[in-house]
Order: sequence, then C-alpha cells, then structure tokens
Amino acid sequence: MEKDHEFLDYVVKALVDHPEAVKTERTVDEMGVLLKLTVHPDDMRKIIGREGKTANAMRILLRVVGMKNNARVNLKINEPEGSTRMAPADRNGGIKDFDQAIDDLRL
Repeated sequence: MEKDHEFLDYVVKALVDHPEAVKTERTVDEMGVLLKLTVHPDDMRKIIGREGKTANAMRILLRVVGMKNNARVNLKINEPEGSTRMAPADRNGGIKDFDQAIDDLRL
C-alpha cells in the first residue's frame, strides 16, 4: 500500500464509527493519483465535516503527502448508497429563502 493510500485509510478509520465499511481505491493516471473513498452512510457527516472543512483538511494533507513523493494526490468521496442528503431548507436550519416562502403562501 502506498503512503498516501495508507495515510487516508488511517485517518478515515480513526474518524468513523464503522471502520469496517471504509473502502479506498487508488488509481494513477497522467493527472496524478486519485484516491476514491467510500464510507458507511451514517459516517458521511463525519467525513465531510461542517461546511466541508474536514474533507478539505484531508485533501490538503493528502497533497502534502503527495508532494513529499513527487505526486499530485486528489480525493474523491463517493456518496454511499442509502445516504440521504439534507434538503436545502434543512441546511439552513429550517429557514426558507424568499422564493420558498412565497411558494408556500400560494394556494
């Protein structure tokens, strides 16, 4: 297992509640290294983090690991089957935007 792949596997398994469901795949092409990550649906929020900050931090650290090995490393997080995305109103804490409020008022 390459260093970048090993690093991602270690960090993700430390963050999630279902480490047995963590799957990582590594591919190399002319653009560099692509690491694909799949986790249990319940663990997606832990991997993405608030406003994507955890995912961005992992991407930055993977680029640092890649620079050390003269490679460009990118991370793709696969949406697992059975996961549910939050509705736009839920993302805003239940606050609707103007257009949604007007649509609700129309009879």
